[in-house]
Amino acid sequence: MERKHEKYERLIARCKGIAPIPTAVAHPCDESSLRGALEAAEIGILQPILVGPRNKIEAVAKQFNLDISPFELVDAEHSVAAAATAVQLVREGKAEMLMKGSLHTDELMGAVVRSATGLRTGRRISHAFIMDVPSLDRPLIVTDAAINIFPTLEDKKHIIQNAIDLALDLGMTQPKVAILSAMETVNPDVPSTVEAGALCKMADRKQITGGILDGPLALDNAIDLNAAKIKKIDSPVAGMADILVAPDLEAGNMLAKSLSFMADADSAGIVLGARVPIILTSRADSVMTRLASCAIAALVAQARRTNATAGA
Repeated sequence: MERKHEKYERLIARCKGIAPIPTAVAHPCDESSLRGALEAAEIGILQPILVGPRNKIEAVAKQFNLDISPFELVDAEHSVAAAATAVQLVREGKAEMLMKGSLHTDELMGAVVRSATGLRTGRRISHAFIMDVPSLDRPLIVTDAAINIFPTLEDKKHIIQNAIDLALDLGMTQPKVAILSAMETVNPDVPSTVEAGALCKMADRKQITGGILDGPLALDNAIDLNAAKIKKIDSPVAGMADILVAPDLEAGNMLAKSLSFMADADSAGIVLGARVPIILTSRADSVMTRLASCAIAALVAQARRTNATAGA
């Protein structure tokens, strides 16, 4: 068993060779969100642009003895305005990442998905948890547990592609994708098994690229080799999955929280499929989890820089 947080520490260490990423931090008006941005800046992961009511941000900084003097502060009247302004900074090319402060996730994502002024791309926007499970030798990506409630087959194609691209940006080679259900055989009475089979065929036809897909797989035989052997599942993914794709948000959320509260896992989060990576942190997150979320987003942003340069 690896030391707890070792996988996150490796991700953070990979950021040391990257210049700090300009990041619009929307409404950092409490200690947790402001301190999180400053801690990530202190170790060189990001260069925060603080967006929100100037008086509130300065008051929080003063109350908790946080030095914000090195960083740009863009005044915005309230949380909704802060979200819109942060998104606009991204659209203008002044920020390469977006970070949630103390506003509601719906307020931030509302600005992100707005048709005329948001950050949509041709991809479906989705969320991924990058789980540091102490008993596993690798980080585990769980998707989607936060945004898409009942994803369609087309949505799942995008969710999987977003997760594969994330895994590649984090240094994985041909990530193994398990499409989860309650069983490992296709059963017409269980729609998630039928969709899993269709998604695997889409990968065969190169509609999903970069990873190795298998499904349907139950959770036990997706992550445990012995369980897969007992059920005689012949698969390059079974027992070795890097990415777990939930059938819907409820299942994904329960899976992620079960890992956190019953397997002592940490869960760094990122939103994918927009023009830039979006860092979603919670007030309950540990310092390590907040830094890991920032590091993961920075590695994604750096990969986009590299790809843009290569394509130029």
